Amino acid sequence: MRTLNFRRAARTSALGAVALIASLSLTACQGDDPEPYDALPSASAGSASKTPAESAGSSGDKGTAAPDADQGKDSTGSGSGGGTSTTKPKDDSGNSNGGGSDDSGDAVTVTCTGANTKLSATEVSRPVNHVLLTMTNTGSKACNAYYYPYLKFGEAQSVPNTFEDSKPQAVVTINPGESAYAGAMTSSADGSGSNGYSTKDLEVSFQNRDGNSDNTGSSVSVPLSKSVHVDSSLSVSYWQMSMDDALAY
Repeated sequence: MRTLNFRRAARTSALGAVALIASLSLTACQGDDPEPYDALPSASAGSASKTPAESAGSSGDKGTAAPDADQGKDSTGSGSGGGTSTTKPKDDSGNSNGGGSDDSGDAVTVTCTGANTKLSATEVSRPVNHVLLTMTNTGSKACNAYYYPYLKFGEAQSVPNTFEDSKPQAVVTINPGESAYAGAMTSSADGSGSNGYSTKDLEVSFQNRDGNSDNTGSSVSVPLSKSVHVDSSLSVSYWQMSMDDALAY
C-alpha cells in the first residue's frame, strides 16, 4: 500500500515537472514576439506632448517674448500701429476743413481767378478766325482751371457756346509759373454765322468747381492787339494743358 502511494506521488511530481517545463517554454516563446507599435515608447519621450512654449522653457531657451502692450504706438504715445496723420484736407479757398490753420506745409490747390493768374489773348492764323487765350499762374500755389472761361466780346449779352468734345478727363491744374490754354472760334469760316460785329474788347470770367462764377472775383479785361470779327458761331474750348489741344476745335 505504501509502495502504491509512492508511485502516485512520483507520477504527480513527474506530471508537475512536465507542466512546469511547458509553461517556461511558452513564456520564452511569447517573449520573442514584438510589442504592439502603439505601445512602444516615443523616440522623443518627455517632450512630444509639450507645446512649443513648454519645450523652449524646459530646454533652457528663453523663447519669444510676449508683445509689449505699448507696441505699435508711435513716438508721441498716440495711435496704434502706424502713425495717423492729423492733417486736415483743404478746400479751394485754402482753409482747413473744420476751421483753424494748418501749418503742416502741405501744398494747397486753389481756384484759378484773376487774382492769381495773368491772361493774354492772341489771334492765330491757323485755324482761321481763332483766338488763343493763355492763362499763367502768377501765384505761389497751384490752381485749378475749372471747365472753360466765360468770354464777353464787346457788348455781348450771353456767354458763347462750348466745344463739348474738348472737355478733358480731369481738371486742369496749373503749377506756379505754368500756363493753361483755351481756344475761341470767333466766327464761322464760311460766313454762315449771323449778327456779326467787330470789337477789340474782351472780358474773361472764371468758374469754380460748382460750375459758376461765384467767389471767383470780378471779370478780367484782356486787351486784343486788333479788332476781331465775332458772330453767332462764337465758341470756346475747355481749359487745356497745351496750345495744340486748345486750338484743335
